[in-house]
Amino acid sequence: MAGNPYAKYANNKILTASPEELTLMLYEGAIKFCNLAKIDMEKGEYGDAIHHVQRARNIIVELQSTLDFKYPVAKDFDIIYTYVFQLMVKCNTKRDMEALDEVLVQLRELRDMWKQMMKQAKQPK
Repeated sequence: MAGNPYAKYANNKILTASPEELTLMLYEGAIKFCNLAKIDMEKGEYGDAIHHVQRARNIIVELQSTLDFKYPVAKDFDIIYTYVFQLMVKCNTKRDMEALDEVLVQLRELRDMWKQMMKQAKQPK
């Protein structure tokens, strides 16, 4: 990483991000890995697809593990994350492209909702 300016920039971006920005980055990462898995599945490269879905699953596990259940909305996120995780398992075990498409729909909705919440939080009250 010492010689790669992009890697330094990416690392600094993560280290200086707020918790809200980190969550957004996690959503973006999960979407990226699912998109890569979709490309892999279309090419018939199921080993690579499984790897990319697993990376996205790891992100969902991380998001789910950081939920703070003192807030009622955490239960709703927990249900969604569990559903997305189960779809990812189905995608990997059955090579199910429809399940992967549904994962992408759910992740994009979560990301867009999160962006909207971040935007609203920045607005003066």
